[in-house]
Amino acid sequence: MQAPRVVIIGAGIVGANLADELTERGWTDVTVLDQGPIPLTGGSTSHAPGLVFQTNASKTMTEFAAYTGQKLASLARDGARAFNPVGGLEVATTPERLEEIKRRHGLATSWGLQARLVDAAEAKALHPLIEESMVLGGLHVPGDGLASSLLAVELLRERAEARGARFIGRTPVTGIEQAAGRVTGVRSGDTVFPADIVVSAAGFWGPAVGDLIGMPVPLVPLAHQYVTTTPLAELAGEPEQAVGTGNNARLPILRHQDEDLYFRQHGARLGIGSYAHRPIPVGYDELPGAEQISEHAMPSRLAFTAADFEQPWKACRQLLPALHHTEIDDAFNGIFSFTPDGGSLVGESRDLKGFFIAEAVWVTHSAGVAKAVAELLVDGRSETDLHELDVARFEEIQLQDEYVLETSQQNFVEIYDIRHPLEPRRSPRNLRVSPFHARQAELGAFFLESAGWERPHWYEANAGLLETLPRNWQPPARDPWSAKFDSPIAAAEAYATRTNVAMYDMTALKRLEVSGPGALALLQHLTTGQLDKSIGSVTYTLMLDQAGGIRSDLTVARIADALFQVGANGGLDLDYIGRQAAAQTEADPQQWVQVRDTTGATCCIGLWGPRARDLLQPLTPQDLSNDGLKYFRAASTTIAGIPVRLMRLSYVGELGWEIYTSAEYGLRLWDALWAAGAPLGVIAAGRSAFNSLRLEKGYRSWGTDMDTGHDPVQAGLGFAVRANKEDFVGKQALNRRTARPPATRLACLTVNDGESMVLGKEPVYVAGQPAGYITSAAYGHTVHRPVAYAWLPGTVAEGDTVQIEYFGRRIDATVAPEPLVDPEMKKIRA
Repeated sequence: MQAPRVVIIGAGIVGANLADELTERGWTDVTVLDQGPIPLTGGSTSHAPGLVFQTNASKTMTEFAAYTGQKLASLARDGARAFNPVGGLEVATTPERLEEIKRRHGLATSWGLQARLVDAAEAKALHPLIEESMVLGGLHVPGDGLASSLLAVELLRERAEARGARFIGRTPVTGIEQAAGRVTGVRSGDTVFPADIVVSAAGFWGPAVGDLIGMPVPLVPLAHQYVTTTPLAELAGEPEQAVGTGNNARLPILRHQDEDLYFRQHGARLGIGSYAHRPIPVGYDELPGAEQISEHAMPSRLAFTAADFEQPWKACRQLLPALHHTEIDDAFNGIFSFTPDGGSLVGESRDLKGFFIAEAVWVTHSAGVAKAVAELLVDGRSETDLHELDVARFEEIQLQDEYVLETSQQNFVEIYDIRHPLEPRRSPRNLRVSPFHARQAELGAFFLESAGWERPHWYEANAGLLETLPRNWQPPARDPWSAKFDSPIAAAEAYATRTNVAMYDMTALKRLEVSGPGALALLQHLTTGQLDKSIGSVTYTLMLDQAGGIRSDLTVARIADALFQVGANGGLDLDYIGRQAAAQTEADPQQWVQVRDTTGATCCIGLWGPRARDLLQPLTPQDLSNDGLKYFRAASTTIAGIPVRLMRLSYVGELGWEIYTSAEYGLRLWDALWAAGAPLGVIAAGRSAFNSLRLEKGYRSWGTDMDTGHDPVQAGLGFAVRANKEDFVGKQALNRRTARPPATRLACLTVNDGESMVLGKEPVYVAGQPAGYITSAAYGHTVHRPVAYAWLPGTVAEGDTVQIEYFGRRIDATVAPEPLVDPEMKKIRA
């Protein structure tokens, strides 16, 4: 089959890498357009300092950075390489930062990077310019380094052109041609470049390109200060090369995050980047034109605002005293792309087939992202899971200009801040609240935020219950880090759920309605389970990708012959199922399918605990006995006169129901349940208790415990695959993968000392060597010890002792059989 025609918008480091990756895979009809001259196009690539720091809280982004360094290191001309592995050094000048560096060392170890903690003397030896007395310690990553962006772009372009690609500069894109909902070309003035696939890699111009088709691209161009000093006597004799290269450096790149600063060597000079200033959003009308581009004049390089650098310059001279004898030689405010959550943007337009974006990608991750996008286009999937980058991850409210502007600026401010994994944004808040929000506030709910939703994590109203807890249920004291955004009240809420009854707000979980004559056929094709069951059946099932990786896990309830309610994991599921429904409908209009997101229009209460039936039965005509509504069955009925949909499910491992109703009835439903439960001592419980209970029960969380990089057998979800099902997406690949024992598997761990907490992403050591990492963790209030799940070698067996690294210390843990609570399923089926 002939390869498609591809037009890439943007000839910077991402566009050039993508052209190289595509042509390497045999797609040679590739045209790369840029409004500026090539190679110095005037975008962010043209001025980027080229730092490649690999350590990241995201495994995906760490892998992309590592691939970028490896790939660029293979590019060379006349002895100059496109990547110089000078190493990276992060230094701590405060006790808090020193602890953060220990945590980052754990992240590096988890993701397979070579990294080591160093003391002040070792830091000084690595970077002799630093003031040793200021430094408490550091993190050294030898594989970090400097990318020579312009050299890389030139070499990538030459290689792609040798395979058939063409690069055309000074060609501003003015329109995207389309027909029947599919892209057909890219317009520049009177010229149209035919295309079957278009990829916008336009950097901070991405939103303007998206506007051409009405696609929101949630990024903001923000100015970031960069200066180059006059020569340092201490660096005299160092080779002087162009500022855009990394070959004129031998010192490691240095980050001083306590002052929002980083440093790199330019021969005898130092380059300094500062985030220690107010956010400076830039409108397109403020940018210089692309007509006359040079090294010091380009759209991405704005006038330096000297007042913003006064305090950072003082901090620079404190850490690097040699700078007292230098001045600022060159300075500018360079434009970079920032997004609401700090992540890159990859994906296809929902409304125009064949139009993709690869935006907000820094040089650090450029080759890795380009490789993933090329795999997505050529093979239909990326080898590296992309859910953290997929533009479909954003909810509608998160795509609005006001939200994007505020949150992107906040990400700039916090880029080097020490942030806890649970730390919520301060603003904007209360964007999405359930109908129960007022009652929750009255109960003293402590809210955290996710996808705009306010989600209670515990209730101060339950604080008094701690005094009544059995002694063995009293939670141990936590260290300061794990105690953040946690409360011992969660123990009381977990106890009430296990012994009595509790109400949980489950409204924020994504709900889809899939309907139409082709609904069953579609869902059967997309999932691993058997969904052709009687009305009222509920099925836990998986969606796989073509390689057998777990795309998502779903709970599917058959409400009518052609109507299904799908409990999904977020916008990515909505996007995927919606696309597949549209494709099926287009192929056979008689088998049309409609997919609706009903989350905002509905609400849900999880009513769980051994006395849940005592509370609920008097309020409903529905028989709630085991015979009347069995486990994993659904029924439409009323509660206190309110129309509801009941599903006998439990994510906490106790008897109970998920109760759904229209949002307009939500408050009345809460009040009815609360009033009926008062004589029983019902409480409201939050996500902290919920997470503890679900881990004790062994329930996985997609995107945290598993993703497309894992198959069902590895993840302990083989039971969700119906082996005798005729066909489903990924079945053949899954059969091939599971024909041999898994190299890694998701294992349950319990912490031996009963009190040392971990939070997730910490490295796990087997026989003294790093061998895996933690996914989810919580204190198990029922089993009275911390519980964690981890990806470990398949050879690790139940009963084995492993060690978890937490802030530089090793914690013994035991591989435990799962689930830890009620393995016979007696409680949940009571």
